[in-house]
Amino acid sequence: MSNSNTHAENDLREVKQLGMWASIASLSYVFWLVGGMELVERIAYYGVKASAGLYAKAPQSEGGLGISLNDYGIIISLWALMQTFVPVFTGGISDRVGYKETIFASTVIKIGGYLLMAFFPNFWGFLFGAMLLAGGTGIFKPGIQGTLVLSTNRNNTSMAWGIFYQVVNIGGFLGPLVAVHMRQLSWDNVFYACAAIISLNFLFLLTYKEPGKEERLERAQKIKSGEIKQQALWKDAWQELKKPVVFYYMLVFSGFWFLFNSLFDVLPIHIAEWVDTSVIVTSLFGSEGTSSGMLQFWLGLNNAGTKVMPEGMLNLNAGMIMTSCFLVAAITAKYRITSAMLAGCLLSILAFVLIGASNYAWVVVLAIAMFSLGEMMISPKKNEFMGNIAPEGKKAMYLGFVMLPQGIGWGLEGYFGPKLYEIYASKEIFSRELLIERGMSPTDVAAIPQGEAFTRLVSYTGESAQSLTTLLYNTHDIGMAWYIIAAIGTISAVGIYIYGKWLLTLQKR
Repeated sequence: MSNSNTHAENDLREVKQLGMWASIASLSYVFWLVGGMELVERIAYYGVKASAGLYAKAPQSEGGLGISLNDYGIIISLWALMQTFVPVFTGGISDRVGYKETIFASTVIKIGGYLLMAFFPNFWGFLFGAMLLAGGTGIFKPGIQGTLVLSTNRNNTSMAWGIFYQVVNIGGFLGPLVAVHMRQLSWDNVFYACAAIISLNFLFLLTYKEPGKEERLERAQKIKSGEIKQQALWKDAWQELKKPVVFYYMLVFSGFWFLFNSLFDVLPIHIAEWVDTSVIVTSLFGSEGTSSGMLQFWLGLNNAGTKVMPEGMLNLNAGMIMTSCFLVAAITAKYRITSAMLAGCLLSILAFVLIGASNYAWVVVLAIAMFSLGEMMISPKKNEFMGNIAPEGKKAMYLGFVMLPQGIGWGLEGYFGPKLYEIYASKEIFSRELLIERGMSPTDVAAIPQGEAFTRLVSYTGESAQSLTTLLYNTHDIGMAWYIIAAIGTISAVGIYIYGKWLLTLQKR
């Protein structure tokens, strides 16, 4: 397909945005309604997603799955492929069937996923629960985002996507806090709580009115009468995917999503194993910690109030985004979309280098903060970009395409991220090796249940957990896993730079 055709069908123009307050004032009732639905869905989703790795590696004696990181990688990889490839070919269903209908169906499917995880606490139960959750999310997203596109215009899209992303992250912030406190009671409580939370979307659906419904029904009538020819959905999607402006986008952004998802799939495990987060609590509240239930909840602390739980550390990401994403959106609205996305990618790469360089708790906090700023510069922009270049009648389809590079990046990371971590940084494996070095027989070491090797090392050697952690950290090249992930992100950054230059030449034609 020639570039001139692509330019004619896909609107690549950058339109001048309204000011911050004018943009906010121009957003309609239906925009805020779908924002509320997205918020509820994200609280439930991140309740499970933020603690999935910790649940997988927790021994069965503690109510966890007690599986290897390799097996966990298989679950995450299949979850990624299902969640991100479903909307590529179902995004168009929302355009044709109706957004309200697909949002309702997806909510029912997702409730089923959470309940399956609760009822069957094993590898297969979690895998099939994750598949339902992924399929439901893949159906949910295009309906919500398609509504958003139709309820905004080209003059306020930058602020609309910024606020929407901010709302997503309020959910992303609250979900892990629910998980932190539910899992300290028992793991199945996490899944029951998430099923109950997402059920609230049925109430929102009662007041939801689909924008552009008349146009959709009119189009359906013309198709029925033969006035308009409509291709099979998969053929239609394939035709759009083959356009260079869409295809190259898929390629260059895949590396960023490898980077992005490592933060959520692997970093909580890294923090749990190698980072002494009590340093943060001591800095803030003194050596006794805090007994305030309010602070323990909002900061994601353990029930004793002496250390930050891994989900609590990672929650800085969602916390920053939910409080300041609209400001970053206002600043980046002044720049070309691809330039803002490139700057965001570079900041994120630097964050991963920092994680690899040091396990000091405050350095990890700085890295998460840098990553979050980078994410705010890149993630809302991807939706704005795709929504803007989508031809009429194909908005939800194009917003489904946004998931493709995420699918490629997350699918590869889901499999290779935990594997990389297991090779370079697994405390479980290093503990088993040290037990053999210290005189325990290989047979006895092999008999230790998955997830309990470090606990056994502490009791076998009589040394403190802190000194053994320091010993294992200093005698292994743990940062290498993070440097490799940063290198993958760097390749993506080069691709984004070239893509931005190429788009500029297209716009000048």
